[in-house]
Amino acid sequence: MHLKEKIYSSSGNIFADIGVAHPERVLARAQIMSRISGIIKDRGLTQKAAAGILGIPQSKVSCLMNGKLSMFSLDILFEFLNALDRDVEIIIKPKTQEERVATTNVLMAVA
Repeated sequence: MHLKEKIYSSSGNIFADIGVAHPERVLARAQIMSRISGIIKDRGLTQKAAAGILGIPQSKVSCLMNGKLSMFSLDILFEFLNALDRDVEIIIKPKTQEERVATTNVLMAVA
């Protein structure tokens, strides 16, 4: 028996593709969590050391590093970034004429 595979093009947001509610917000949280994990790894921090910096139990650092999105609000993620010596800037602007709807995006500076 030969199974045919269907291949779908992504919209660029996997959460939208699978029908998650508020996919842009979920993607933003995922991107921020990934950046926090990257900072922790780049610094060579153990989960225990990261827990001390972030003020959370090591088990929550494990959840953070493993992308458990539902456990962390944007507010908490912003606090983690600040604890890791990262500034967080939020820019609110009118959507462009070309945009069908207003969007939420995460832009990350390289450093």
